[in-house]
Amino acid sequence: MKAAVLREAHQPIRVEDVEIADPIGREVLVRTVAAGVCHSDVHFQQGLHTCPMPAVMGHESAGIVEAVGADVTYTKPGDHVITCLSVFCGHCRYCTTGRPNLCEDRESTQRKETDSPRLSQDGRELFQFANLASYAEQLLVHENAVCKVRDDMPLDKAALIGCGVTTGVGAALNTAKVEPGSTVVVVGCGGIGLSAVQGARIGGAGRIIAVDAIASKLQLAKELGATDLVNANDGDPVEQIMDLTGGEGAAYSFEAVGLKRTAEQCFEMLERGGTATVIGMIPEGVKIELTGHDLLGERKIQGSSMGSNRFRVDMPRYVDMYLRGHLKLDEMISHTIALDDINDAFNALLKGEVARQVIRFDV
Repeated sequence: MKAAVLREAHQPIRVEDVEIADPIGREVLVRTVAAGVCHSDVHFQQGLHTCPMPAVMGHESAGIVEAVGADVTYTKPGDHVITCLSVFCGHCRYCTTGRPNLCEDRESTQRKETDSPRLSQDGRELFQFANLASYAEQLLVHENAVCKVRDDMPLDKAALIGCGVTTGVGAALNTAKVEPGSTVVVVGCGGIGLSAVQGARIGGAGRIIAVDAIASKLQLAKELGATDLVNANDGDPVEQIMDLTGGEGAAYSFEAVGLKRTAEQCFEMLERGGTATVIGMIPEGVKIELTGHDLLGERKIQGSSMGSNRFRVDMPRYVDMYLRGHLKLDEMISHTIALDDINDAFNALLKGEVARQVIRFDV
């Protein structure tokens, strides 16, 4: 099959021929229909985060099950599925207390060292990025990495739910638990930030302030539910937020950029008792600095891992929300591309030109 392989940080991704094994045990073989291009992959290509290489990249996808291993009970050939990097073991302390997104034994969902690798090239194993490797014509994953969805859900839209939507909407609804009528700020209006805007809207926020430096992204945020727009080029975003809120600040803020300074700004723009939630992937080794006195006002800062998801519960709900018109996904897709366009797609993300680009494998 064709797959996008990253061999070294700071180098282009190459589309190459890759061998994929047959499913064994609890594995599922999926024909990839669509894969979203997420900025998280770019972080690894840029060397801001590290993973074993060479790696087949990608982690946001949807497709159709082609075959299953002998021990699979959850799904069958022909099922439409969304993949999720929050593959869970089902038996660790986090899984058994309702927090499978924090699973501490994902290793048990991998093949044993004595088994042949899932992905290989000329007999050499290729790393499966995020336990998925979605930039490929097929995926071979543990059954606990997929969620069945209704057949009438368009799979190119379903792919977005695999990461960006689940992360952003979930950060608002699950992690922060946005209260109806509250004031929310979302810093960064890429795919995850736009999903956080939608999560705040669905959660009943009274005011949703979107912050970005690109006017087109701010307008898209408005279409998806933002009530106020702040262009970071017009001055200090914290001062602008304080002006908009009469000096009070926001009850909730969400950082969807992945930078030290924007994380600090999200804390600084809070009202007393407010909560800042960091969604973005801040580079490894970078520390966030806060003013200790501000903690006396019971302001809080927290992280969110994949929207605190229980994805087999959340994803079908997001699918229903989309089909009922409550969750907007069509508007989030900036371009539909081919796998060979992956490097151009990464460059577009680096320039901040797009919300979500989707690779289609069935056209």
